[in-house]
Amino acid sequence: MTLPTETAHPELEGLGNYEYGWADSDEAGASAKRGLSEDVVRDISAKKSEPEWMTKLRLKGLRLFEKKPMPNWGSDLSGIDFDNIKYFVRSTEKQAESWEDLPEDIKNTYDKLGIPEAEKQRLVAGVAAQYESEVVYHQIREDLEEQGVIFLDTDTALKEHPELFKEYFGTVIPVGDNKFASLNTAVWSGGSFIYVPPGVHVEIPLQAYFRINTENMGQFERTLIIVDEGAYVHYVEGCTAPIYKSDSLHSAVVEIIVKKNARCRYTTIQNWSNNVYNLVTKRAVAYEGATMEWIDGNIGSKVTMKYPAVYLMGEHAKGETLSIAFAGEGQHQDAGSKMVHMAPNTSSNIVSKSVARGGGRTSYRGLVEIGEGAAGSKSNVLCDALLVDTISRSDTYPYVDVREDDVSMGHEATVSKVSEDQLFYLMSRGLTEFEAMAMIVRGFVEPIAKELPMEYALELNRLIELQMEGAVG
Repeated sequence: MTLPTETAHPELEGLGNYEYGWADSDEAGASAKRGLSEDVVRDISAKKSEPEWMTKLRLKGLRLFEKKPMPNWGSDLSGIDFDNIKYFVRSTEKQAESWEDLPEDIKNTYDKLGIPEAEKQRLVAGVAAQYESEVVYHQIREDLEEQGVIFLDTDTALKEHPELFKEYFGTVIPVGDNKFASLNTAVWSGGSFIYVPPGVHVEIPLQAYFRINTENMGQFERTLIIVDEGAYVHYVEGCTAPIYKSDSLHSAVVEIIVKKNARCRYTTIQNWSNNVYNLVTKRAVAYEGATMEWIDGNIGSKVTMKYPAVYLMGEHAKGETLSIAFAGEGQHQDAGSKMVHMAPNTSSNIVSKSVARGGGRTSYRGLVEIGEGAAGSKSNVLCDALLVDTISRSDTYPYVDVREDDVSMGHEATVSKVSEDQLFYLMSRGLTEFEAMAMIVRGFVEPIAKELPMEYALELNRLIELQMEGAVG
């Protein structure tokens, strides 16, 4: 038996047939302005009736974005035309109080995605749905509100909780952190704002879903999560977009503060279409005894550059990243994680799994830093890449910076091909070659899938099946 190649697997072809690639009517997007300027930034702020300090911060972000060079160390971003992007599209004039109140085409989109059904079955404790630039529907269970949990879209949070908002906004990811964080600060719109009071445990996940509909759209949501002492929350986000001949840009910023002995889990199942640049900055700070967990699934997009980070600021703080990335034809998934140990006896764990086929490329780019004073810290990194054929590629770029003697560091990286023996054994048990290949891939990503709630694990496995069948981009 020869090693599987692209020609040996016609059933894996057609990866560009994307399941969520329909587009709704685009009246709002058709009239939206293209290009970025001070007038565009001021107009966004004025439409949202924002306080003066936010307008000034937006303009500062614009100036820094214009000064900072494009990143040249990762994926090829030369295809992004900032002058052709629509930076703000308002699809509805007001947020709906029920799914039935949404415009028919938007409601139908979320029905197809199954978001209302998840709420009906009480699989989630709260739901947010963002369409284009703004959240169009938002709901949270009454019992959580009574306990003081705040779950709002970020625009509403700025109006209703201005002091809490201003205290934390931009403190984890400064306005000048990187070029795309500066861009997000200038034009951010939508996203989720969560505050969990001390000792409150939100046992059922809060969910947000992001949808791009307009061609050449830029979506720049801003998410801010504060988990107070001894509290717990699990936040899940998903995203899709139609297929267009020209590209769209998704550039979000996520800031998370996990206070003493609190825990936060942030799960992403990213399934953008193959014309979306997905350039996201995600960072958390974890204080004494706190735990921060990133679970990151990257299935779609043209290019993804995303490296969720945890700054371990207090003794015994813990950080963990579990990530899975699929890259098919024309895709580059450049993902990884950063763990920065700033206090003694902290611990971190990174597990990265990637699968490449059809000439796709995956990259792991990770940083572990153990600073002075972080004695007794422990970190472990595991990177596994699986190549389905001979024309795909996987790269690993680890960076380790240790400035203390009394630490424990582990790093392991493997790149493997689908074993002929595995295929032969499974096919001898009656499986087709495709079924055997899909089973091998499912087993490869199982350490990530088992960390998800059952309904999300099933969704991830379904997307993997579609990826292998050639139905997802």
